[in-house]
Amino acid sequence: MTNIKETIVNECLNVLNREDVKKELKNIMRPLIDMLIKEIYPYIFLSIIFVFISFLLILGIFILLLRNKMLTSRKT
Repeated sequence: MTNIKETIVNECLNVLNREDVKKELKNIMRPLIDMLIKEIYPYIFLSIIFVFISFLLILGIFILLLRNKMLTSRKT
């Protein structure tokens, strides 16, 4: 039973490793991938904006902390 199973799996892998089959699979999947990218593009853009805003906020907090540390070290 396992011998037949291994044979089928090996034959499927051999078929999938052929160059023409790879090209056809890419051609078949391209519209699906393009549609998926078009659907999630706004979310990717928003995520990049949020990451940039978070970076600016953390940078601002860091600068405020450094400024506060410098002011307290001058007083003592």
